[in-house]
Amino acid sequence: MKKLLLLAVLAAFLVLPGCSKKKEEETKAPETAAPAETAAAPEGKEIRAAFVYVGPVGDGGWTFAHDMGRQVMAKLPYVKDVTFIESVPEGAESTRIITSLAQKGYNLIFTTSFGYMDPTIEVAAKFPDVVFMHCSGYKTAANVGTYFGRIEQARYLSGIVAGKMTKSNVLGYVAAFPIPEVIRGINAFTMGARSVNPKAVVKVVWTQTWFDPAKERDAAESLLDVKADVITMHQDTPAPLQAAEKRGAFAIGYNTDMASQIPGAWLTAPVWNWGPLYTQIAEAVHNGTWKSEQIWYGIEHNLVDLAPMSKLVPAEVQALVNEKKAEMQAGKFVLFAGPIKDNAGKVVVEAGKSMTDPEQLSMNFLVEGVQGTIPK
Repeated sequence: MKKLLLLAVLAAFLVLPGCSKKKEEETKAPETAAPAETAAAPEGKEIRAAFVYVGPVGDGGWTFAHDMGRQVMAKLPYVKDVTFIESVPEGAESTRIITSLAQKGYNLIFTTSFGYMDPTIEVAAKFPDVVFMHCSGYKTAANVGTYFGRIEQARYLSGIVAGKMTKSNVLGYVAAFPIPEVIRGINAFTMGARSVNPKAVVKVVWTQTWFDPAKERDAAESLLDVKADVITMHQDTPAPLQAAEKRGAFAIGYNTDMASQIPGAWLTAPVWNWGPLYTQIAEAVHNGTWKSEQIWYGIEHNLVDLAPMSKLVPAEVQALVNEKKAEMQAGKFVLFAGPIKDNAGKVVVEAGKSMTDPEQLSMNFLVEGVQGTIPK
């Protein structure tokens, strides 16, 4: 294939925080003036990439983290253009949006929420020449791959922090939907906390939403009312953490480092670093080496990590966390290894055994120490 000259480079796309919903509007990263000399893109397929987001890019959390990764990928010389559509509801609306993007010639489409799984598979069957990558799901096809990270590793580390910092031994967890991804996080956090504080319990409130600041704040308030003095979450906004700060409790975030937003309560957070993975996928499509696979990277690939611990966390606790993190990076620590009991006292993983990836991806129990149930 002849070498293609790019006359412009894509600049990082800055979005002001906000909650407005854009279901149909496509927003493209602006172009800057062409430099004096432009380099030829390497031979291979030219990439036109599109991202489908479940929340607004200004959420400061899940969608914001993905968009930071998108901006990294957009700088690649063979990426012709990149677009995203934010606040796309899971379900029929997402099917329409994904179809529209494929019809408009985007040849690499990222769908970034669990509920986009079936719509992605449905649309991909109609566009065999388009590569689809679905985040956090488990269904694949010839032109559909999946990708996610073992964020539960960072959850475990944050649990160690919580277990050491609590005075009441009650930890509050604001959870979104009862899917395996969220359940794994609750369990890992609880196991981490109880590894250093066997008296710690984790109380869970389910919001049944990814992005609803008011509902998330109310959920955190209800946990604070029952003596939780550390609040963490699996949500897309900092609302639960802000509630914790207001009440004098500690806060452990998710998705991104929100330390500047919750300075009086912030401890740390499990965080995402999507840029290298988005670059890897784009390179594979460009080079013609892409294949359908299920990518599930851990802390050793730097896809997931723990945000820097704040000065509120004592040095000896930070040292303990960093020691366990080093074990994870070296492959010396297996998180879901038996014996593990559920919160009804039943042995779910026997001693000497560990959960396989498929078992983890379909996890549907809460471990000992979690006070709550999994709603339907």
